[in-house]
Amino acid sequence: MKNKKKVDFKESILNVNFETQTAPVIQEAMGKDFIEYGTENYKNLYPQFLIDLFYNSSTHAAIVNATSDMIAGESITVEESDNLDAYVKLKRFLAQANSKGESLHSVVKKIAFDFKLQGAYALNVVWSKDRTEISDIYHIPVERIRMGKPDALGRVTEYYVSSDWSNTRRNKPQVVPAFNINDRTNPNAIIYDGMYSPNMQLYKVPDYVAGCNWCLVDQKIAEYHLANVQNSFSASMFINFSNGVPSAEERRQVENSINKKFAGTGNAGKTIITFSDDKNRTPEIVPISMSEADKTYLALQELIVSNVMVAHRVTSPMLMGIKNNTGLGNNAEELNSAFEVYLNSVVKPFQNNILSCLGKILEVNGINLPIEIVQNKPITTRFTIEDMKSVMTEDEIRAELGLKPLEQELTADEEDKYSMSEEQDELDKFIAEFGEDDLEGYELIDDERVEDEDEDFDFEKELNEIHRLDLAVSTGSPKPDEADAQDGIDKEYNLYKVRYVYSEDTGLTRKSGKSRSFCTRMMSANKIYRKKDILLMGAKTTINSDWAPKGKSNYSIWKHKGGGNCQHFWKRKIYKFTLGVSKSGNLEDGDVISTAKARKSGFYPQANDKRVAEAPKRRSNKGFVNPELIEKYS
Repeated sequence: MKNKKKVDFKESILNVNFETQTAPVIQEAMGKDFIEYGTENYKNLYPQFLIDLFYNSSTHAAIVNATSDMIAGESITVEESDNLDAYVKLKRFLAQANSKGESLHSVVKKIAFDFKLQGAYALNVVWSKDRTEISDIYHIPVERIRMGKPDALGRVTEYYVSSDWSNTRRNKPQVVPAFNINDRTNPNAIIYDGMYSPNMQLYKVPDYVAGCNWCLVDQKIAEYHLANVQNSFSASMFINFSNGVPSAEERRQVENSINKKFAGTGNAGKTIITFSDDKNRTPEIVPISMSEADKTYLALQELIVSNVMVAHRVTSPMLMGIKNNTGLGNNAEELNSAFEVYLNSVVKPFQNNILSCLGKILEVNGINLPIEIVQNKPITTRFTIEDMKSVMTEDEIRAELGLKPLEQELTADEEDKYSMSEEQDELDKFIAEFGEDDLEGYELIDDERVEDEDEDFDFEKELNEIHRLDLAVSTGSPKPDEADAQDGIDKEYNLYKVRYVYSEDTGLTRKSGKSRSFCTRMMSANKIYRKKDILLMGAKTTINSDWAPKGKSNYSIWKHKGGGNCQHFWKRKIYKFTLGVSKSGNLEDGDVISTAKARKSGFYPQANDKRVAEAPKRRSNKGFVNPELIEKYS
């Protein structure tokens, strides 16, 4: 064969043919009704490009997943507040943010992912029927959102929403107004938010946008290797027939035979064995060295990982679950520092943006309490106990392992933090169900500290019986039911009603300067209660049951209030129904109350109990009905 061109097979094999594709140009283009997002191969579909990139670059996907998990954290929490109404309202919203039953944290996890992947997030805000509050918030995949044309001031007043922007004929965009507290005409509104993006007027871009081309290289490398495995064999030998060019049919037979036997992953690296009785017709087998190819792909892969991490501002690959050669055992301090840097420089700005957005929503509902994201800790939990001992206290280590602090180190306030956590909802339920505001139609005529009032003494009943007896004497007709009618009182009403309010003994000084959770919430609620309901709280609930005498589960909140060293007492409030009531009768209100007090003093089913009006801290035992608790809380 003449003028036969010499072929460099090694060069041919190592020449990976990548398509001339780069990340699409990010542009905002004026459309017919809305602002398009993305041009060139992804016309108005730039968000879809980012999604495709996530699904096709393993390194990029690992970083997005890990970072979005850090942004969302483990949960969302709120500290206890004296504003009990707002606190209870917020707790309910945290537990259920919408009619689907999603918690607020579930919604935050979704928007955190969108925020990291696409640089923005979107929320569907639903107004209540009376338009006074926000009743529900839902996550909307941000790729479904397009901006309406801005007004003269550059503000977007409406958004276009479509489930698939690649086919708007089938998925016609719907117009939804932008969230505006001054315009509540539409029950639905959209919040679109993100961080500042240079050269963008309306849309937001992800923080890693400079590394998109490296993510594309990662994708193309994977596609090349997949195609190589699926469509050919990994040749370790080059077969060269040196006895001339066979016929077309012969070449076809040889090619089919080799492909059939050696193609596919299961046959990679196998050796071709030939048999011939003529040495002149023996094929020449030339080994192909792949060492340079291995080095080339390894170097390229390391370059890809390095540049993708730089684009994401990753301080250590281990933070993202990407293994490196440094290991973990001797680099705990370095990794912990890397986590702190990444948390403060990357994760926190995302979190602050989301919390600020949620704060505006809560403020509309009259909730001005701050919420926080409980940060997950993917690194420190992997440290050895020795590593943690060098930088953490024993209780910090126990908290890291999900354990309570050591009992001997707990203060009374700290104990409340744990003991009250399980009964928070129960106390909230009691206050909501039995707590009352001032009685409508009734006038407060007496307000004083409870003295010597036995549990079984019904002060309210006694007051009304005295009144009825007095009225019967004055009219010469001892008919209590008719007495109600003469005074213009419905049978459902008593002339007198007695309620009790949780109050503080201001004459005592508090060592810690803080009240326990139970006392704080009872005081902040500022509700009045029937005596029988207070007795029920102690007899039928687990509220403050940790303070019960040894061996018992019931704790009298009527007698002992908030427990040892408590500085609170019950104050009695007497109300009189005055609307439409006649002044007939001989006794004045003061005389009726004095008579009831006299009866109270003579009430003796059991010894009179002064403990109701007494702050537990004033007693000789400081209110510790369980002696084992004295040393712990004193």
